[in-house]
Amino acid sequence: MAEAERIIGTPDTPDAARADQERPGDDAASGERADAEGTAAPAGGSGTDGSSATTGAGEQETPAERPRGGRRVAVLFAVAAFAYVLDLVSKMIVVAKLEHHAPIEIIGDWLKFEAIRNAGAAFGVGEAFTVIFTVIAAAVIVVIARLARKLYSLPWAIALGLLLGGALGNLTDRIFRSPGVFEGAVVDFIAPKHFAVFNLADSAIVCGGILIVLLSFRGLDPDGTVHKD
Repeated sequence: MAEAERIIGTPDTPDAARADQERPGDDAASGERADAEGTAAPAGGSGTDGSSATTGAGEQETPAERPRGGRRVAVLFAVAAFAYVLDLVSKMIVVAKLEHHAPIEIIGDWLKFEAIRNAGAAFGVGEAFTVIFTVIAAAVIVVIARLARKLYSLPWAIALGLLLGGALGNLTDRIFRSPGVFEGAVVDFIAPKHFAVFNLADSAIVCGGILIVLLSFRGLDPDGTVHKD
């Protein structure tokens, strides 16, 4: 019996022993290769991690510089809408309550509310050129709308908003009031002593123009940059 077991088990025993002896060596070799690969990757500086480290140590790419702050288009249109609505409501009240009535004295003879129809430009200038002034007002609106695409300055947004609101207010009168389209007379009602009668749209235009002049003297451009002559 022992002789039979010896004969049967003889071919398998050396192979099994060799397999048991080779497994620890293979595991150790695999571990050494893994350690070698893990050590080589950072040292080579290649791959995603290597490139990130190089970028961090060197100069980092930065986006193109531009003026700080977002575009001020929302402020421009908010100011324009406020000026336009205020002018429109005031004219509606004047036409309904003051036209064909005696002037209302606000500060004695120095300031009165008196409703008149003005076919000219601001402050009653150029009554024979109503259509021309209408075209100019429309052109101003188009220019302001185009300028808004590169607007980054808050003061410029307020100034252009005042101009836009005032131009829209008087342009509305030119289009919808009598005697006809593009020839309508503007409603004026603010009458200081020894001065021309005007309305809130005229005031917005003048204030916006003055602000633009001041910004230009300071060297501030609509895109937010400052230049010195």
